[in-house]
Amino acid sequence: MSANSADSDTQNGTTEPPLVTGDADLQPEESKDKEVELNDAPAADSESKMDQPSDRSIESDDNVPATVVDSEPGEESLQSNDEPATVVDPGLDRSKDQSVQSNGAERVSSAEEAKRPELKKDEGSRTFTMRELLNELKTGEANDDFEVENQEATSPHGEESTQPMGQNDAAMDLINSVSVGDEEGRSRQKILTFAARRYASALERNPEDYDALYNWALVLQESADNVSPDSSLPSKDALLEEACKKYDEATRLCPTLHDAYYNWAIAISDRAKLRGRTKEAEELWKQATKNYEKAVKLSWNSPQALNNWGLALQELSAIVPAREKQTIVKTAISKFRAAIRLQFDFHRAIYNLGTVLYGLAEDTSRLGGSTNAKDLSPNELYSQSAIYIAAAHALKPSYSVYSSALKLVRSMLPLPYLKVGYLTAPPVGSPVAPHNDWKRTEFLLNHEALQQLHRVEQKQMSQGLSADTANTKRAAIRVVIPNIVSVSACADLTLPPGAGLCIDTIQGPVYLIADSWECLDGWVDAIRLVYTIFARGKSDVLAGIITG
Repeated sequence: MSANSADSDTQNGTTEPPLVTGDADLQPEESKDKEVELNDAPAADSESKMDQPSDRSIESDDNVPATVVDSEPGEESLQSNDEPATVVDPGLDRSKDQSVQSNGAERVSSAEEAKRPELKKDEGSRTFTMRELLNELKTGEANDDFEVENQEATSPHGEESTQPMGQNDAAMDLINSVSVGDEEGRSRQKILTFAARRYASALERNPEDYDALYNWALVLQESADNVSPDSSLPSKDALLEEACKKYDEATRLCPTLHDAYYNWAIAISDRAKLRGRTKEAEELWKQATKNYEKAVKLSWNSPQALNNWGLALQELSAIVPAREKQTIVKTAISKFRAAIRLQFDFHRAIYNLGTVLYGLAEDTSRLGGSTNAKDLSPNELYSQSAIYIAAAHALKPSYSVYSSALKLVRSMLPLPYLKVGYLTAPPVGSPVAPHNDWKRTEFLLNHEALQQLHRVEQKQMSQGLSADTANTKRAAIRVVIPNIVSVSACADLTLPPGAGLCIDTIQGPVYLIADSWECLDGWVDAIRLVYTIFARGKSDVLAGIITG
């Protein structure tokens, strides 16, 4: 989705934390997705944007818009994103304090293009990337009308053509009619217009040059960011629609161009945002999710694409009939979780997962609980939501959206712990004990360790004795966070039946069994997040959250 996104509509329930639409921490952190506000729920980060494709020359990593907690500044520059991007539905911005926003989608950066050798003017009609054009303009090497590119040459991706330029006139007219008020915007648009002319020239020589089509689509999408939503000459939607046509043509010529599917999905999402909660918007959100799915299939290890996919699903869930909503929301949860498991410190996806869980808790609570015994209760969902929002804040304590959302959900944590729940455990020192020896006991997780709590200890603690005093009475499992090597689900015939959890430590593995696979997801994520926060040197922030 595009960087600048409009405020999202209010959803059912209390105001939800604002959705963070910024880029991933790993790579371009800024993306162009609007944040979705939930009534009375933590507000989503309105400054964050959806993850942005790598070919768009945009600088989004460290500049997060004011309302976007997870994403860095949302404004895009003509520099290419070399990092993945992040948070709520693409392009959806929400006010920092009003609702819990999810990190927006990020556009694919031009990092890959930057790896290509710089093209010289004597290299004929090869397609110039946005970064190369920007560098030329900065160094003064580019001529006004790029005469050299009008010379005879063949494209690397198709046969030479002498087709007239008339078919591209409409797109060029749109680019030329963009009017920007401030000096920075005019300079930016000048570069985009220059780039558009070069790509139009490349397509005149070879209409099957999918690189030129793709890059021109990026130019149109960037130009749409320079146009205010209420502008009529040209309209933001007209530029985005033309960009979508070129992405469509580029992917027809090269079906494996995953960056094109990714950026195309962002453009479609931006168009959907302009239509509010209408049937037309619903169809556009569905198209966007399909393109994100194609992008992920072609590039499975992209946390930004997964995060944006989750955001698009989250937006779609606010429009579809109630009978379809829960299924879509659960799918969104799976996408955010998959993004986090690819990048443990992807704070935008972490925050977005917290906001979608909060919304699910609200919906489940209004319906009087879930009809499926395997589903988590509203209280469990609220607690999980608070864990993710607290973790996002610990990783990025300077983001005001996270801070505002945390104030709303902190009381839902089992303070002074981050997570409390039951796990089935073997006797201390016997990780592969007979199944009958395994006992279901309570465990506590904070910023320092995962600690087993026996019933005798619970009674002593209720009488005012410390946990340390109680632990002297009976040996208990204790996993110190710095000693953790990995955390994962496991299935092994030597373990009792159920959802297995393996915590590999420097002293050896610790095996536990969760009550259900849904509960296991919560434990795996919580332990990984605490370790990630420790590895990033932010344990003191987390300690402050849970101890007050």
